[in-house]
Amino acid sequence: MPGFAVLAQEWWMPVLFVVIAGHITNVCVTLFLHREQTHRGVVFSGLVSVPMRIWLWLTTSIVTKEWVACHRKHHAFADREGDPHSPLVEGLRNILLKGAFYYRTAVRQPGVLEKYGKGTPTDWLERHLLDKRNWLGILVMLAIDLYLFGVLVGAIVWGIQMIWIPFWAAGVINGVGHALGYRNHDVKDESRNISPIAIWLGGEELHNNHHADPHSAKFAHRWFEFDIGWLYIQLMRPFGLARVKYAREGLQPATAD
Repeated sequence: MPGFAVLAQEWWMPVLFVVIAGHITNVCVTLFLHREQTHRGVVFSGLVSVPMRIWLWLTTSIVTKEWVACHRKHHAFADREGDPHSPLVEGLRNILLKGAFYYRTAVRQPGVLEKYGKGTPTDWLERHLLDKRNWLGILVMLAIDLYLFGVLVGAIVWGIQMIWIPFWAAGVINGVGHALGYRNHDVKDESRNISPIAIWLGGEELHNNHHADPHSAKFAHRWFEFDIGWLYIQLMRPFGLARVKYAREGLQPATAD
């Protein structure tokens, strides 16, 4: 077992940890919450999905049903009245800074979870830990960070982890992804591809592509676009850890497998 504050010996250790842990969190959001649970484009083996669910419990306290319901409602009302987090409705600055607030407001509205959150996990793990005790995970993460990095640095690392998804997902993807960037598809909403090289946010940077075909497990639609989330899925498929139900190839729909 590593000693107390073992990862605070060099300045780069907590920085590297935050970057790697943050990317893992982004990947868990896009693969499990988004591509599998919300849009059903891919199905993961429990050997993959359970660790992702636990990691999200530790680093975000997100409840699967709530996230799924909020995102499905977003697609149902994209950039119109009723969208839980549209910069066109609420303003880009508000979404960037208060995206998590709009998320909480949406999932607390009567009937939203029942209407938009169907089909999410209801197993023992979800019922007794990940949902009912979602607050416990981030406290466990706090204890881990304090032990690995010491009291001061550990608290800073934990704080960054806690604002990670509210900023990058609720803020940048839901805000910038509907305000700035290029478009491959003339969809009814204002979704945009933030970057053709989609690595940092797990592939979510290709937001316009996703809105054009939400059920596709693959977000890259043109030869110069790269979706690292799709790469991870491809790496898991030969081992039976991921089964793709539908993936769009290029600008035309692909056949589901």
